[in-house]
Amino acid sequence: MAKTSTDPFAAVREATLAHRAQHGCGAYPYDNGALLGALAACANARRVLELGTALGYTALWFAKGAPEAVVDTIERDAEHVRLAREHVDAHGMAGHIVVHEGEFAEVLRLFDPGYDVAFFDGLAPSRPLLRDLRRLLRARGLLISANLTHAGAEAYLAALQEKKSWLTAFIDEEHETALSIKL
Repeated sequence: MAKTSTDPFAAVREATLAHRAQHGCGAYPYDNGALLGALAACANARRVLELGTALGYTALWFAKGAPEAVVDTIERDAEHVRLAREHVDAHGMAGHIVVHEGEFAEVLRLFDPGYDVAFFDGLAPSRPLLRDLRRLLRARGLLISANLTHAGAEAYLAALQEKKSWLTAFIDEEHETALSIKL
């Protein structure tokens, strides 16, 4: 018997992989979108911040997990922004998910603190971006950090392990992704 996908956004995931192959870019959908949706639901998130939209796969999962939340997602590639907005519209999530175009640091300056969940999934994370994310997260807010094994992520990773600032656990043996609570 053939196994059917339980991923309501599987077509967006596949479109992202196809786009990546054709475009030769770094757009890659996070492997476990359902986990992100579940984490947003557990946090009872009202505001979600995502760095690294690609074509919108993970933003859609956050919106599914937190149906009352506004998901602000940032992407610098104009083509990815266009495609992500199309996917958001096609899934009836316009207004629920807001795709912002620009460099992370520049766009983050425009946001007010109070996010319940933040997700970093854009190339290698940097320590200055972690400071921005910390400023924007509410106390006890959840930071999900991916790409921690990429070159250049060492300072970010070390900062996540500062016990006075973060309660951090890794969700995989490779330490590619961490869950951190802002203390």
